[in-house]
This record gives sequence, C-alpha cells and structure tokens, in this order.
Amino acid sequence: MTKKLRSLNMREIAAIILENDKLELLLYLRDNKPEIPFPDYWDLIGGHVEEGETPEEALVREVKEELDIELTDYTFYKKYVCLTGDAYENTKYIFTGKINIPIEDITLLEGVRPQFFSREEIPNVKFANILKSIVMEYLNDLNFPVK
Repeated sequence: MTKKLRSLNMREIAAIILENDKLELLLYLRDNKPEIPFPDYWDLIGGHVEEGETPEEALVREVKEELDIELTDYTFYKKYVCLTGDAYENTKYIFTGKINIPIEDITLLEGVRPQFFSREEIPNVKFANILKSIVMEYLNDLNFPVK
C-alpha cells in the first residue's frame, strides 16, 4: 500500500488478528471509560493510521505501542469500509499474524487486559464496532465452522 494523505471525513484503522499455535486469537479488553468509544468491549490490537503513514507502518507502530512487540511478520487480510452513519465511520485494514507468547508474559500497555480466545468462544465475545463480523469472516475463510 502506498503513502497518501488521509481523508478528513474517514478515519483509517490498522488492526491485526493475532493467533497462537493453539489456534486461539489474542484480544484485549478496552478500558471501561464512558468517554472512549466502545468501553468494556473486546478489540483487536491496532489503531488509527496517522497522517503520512501507510496502514503497514501504523500497524507496526500500534503493536509496539500496545504490546511492546516489534512486529515483523504479518500478512494483509482484507480492507473493510465501515459506513455506520455516525462518528465511527472508518476504513479498517485487517492483517493477520502469529503470537506464541504465554498470556502471563504479554505486557498490555493500553486497555485492561489481554486474553486468548478459542475459536469456539469467539461467537460469544462482546466485540467493539463491527469486529465480530470481521473475525467471524476470517474464521469462516479458514473453513472453521462458527455459528
């Protein structure tokens, strides 16, 4: 993806679906503060693409800021345009990657706590924004039967 100027009316987000060798997905619980979007919901690691950044550059920066991990191996999955009709409209660049660090050794620098979820647990997770449908589509693309 190329560098470009960011649109003033559509925020861009870079996020990653991190999976361990047990096929569990790493999510983090957002802070329970009423002033932030989607308080107390589960979210993917990632964040806003800043002016002049590519989504890949933003992803690497956000993983460093949130987990203190130097992300070097990841794959672009899909781009989603989220037209919600409110202040949360955005374009999400979703990537995938591996993480094989025990949960007790993961240092979360933003949010309440990290947690691994099995594929069977994902349908019952309270996700922020449209992330549940994105993660469910990812699992379905892997031919994992989810409800």
